[in-house]
Amino acid sequence: MSPRSASVNEELRRRSRERLLQAAVELVDEHGFEATTLADIADRAGSARGLVSYYFPGKRQLVQSAVHRLMHRTLEEALEREPHTDDGRERLARAIDAILGLARDRPVLMRQHMAGLLQAEGFVQCPEQRRLSELLGDTVARYGSQDVTADYPLLRALLMGAVYAALVPGVPMPVPALRAELFQRYGLDWELGVPPGSEPEAGAGRAQDLSRFFATGERAE
Repeated sequence: MSPRSASVNEELRRRSRERLLQAAVELVDEHGFEATTLADIADRAGSARGLVSYYFPGKRQLVQSAVHRLMHRTLEEALEREPHTDDGRERLARAIDAILGLARDRPVLMRQHMAGLLQAEGFVQCPEQRRLSELLGDTVARYGSQDVTADYPLLRALLMGAVYAALVPGVPMPVPALRAELFQRYGLDWELGVPPGSEPEAGAGRAQDLSRFFATGERAE
């Protein structure tokens, strides 16, 4: 049997990493961070336990990369859905709705993510986090920012603050109120994006399926 080519090995490594990211998101969403072990993640992904350590230094780094993947693919899907638009105000509205939607639909996962960001290591510098930054930075630029390097961190901080406010145990703020505050801050009409109550119910089952965000088949990066 001839040895596998470098490109085949690279593709296999990419697929293994994708399966670990998907397994981490699913398990933390189902059971919480503390109740999820690296062995659980490896089992769900169909990978050897040692392979987790090959890609990630620890559980928190793995989970943070996994959530950043979910965030950037959710944002990407929202920005590129039909009807496609290059209008900066509509795209910013879609971005706000996408991030707030994750807080609404996956509170356990996003609460664990926010808690992880307050740990000493803070943001994990990984491909998933960089892609999320690129998408938000591009959104700010299309909105009309004259200084993306200043306006992107502000948008990120406002979104993080809104997610935190939506997830505070015991005293959560309603997502529509947080949306209204952000829309007013950026001068966006309420009808832009996906206003509360306008989401099609047919998409509810699709929202529970995370596999589309962690595709393991061949695709262009």
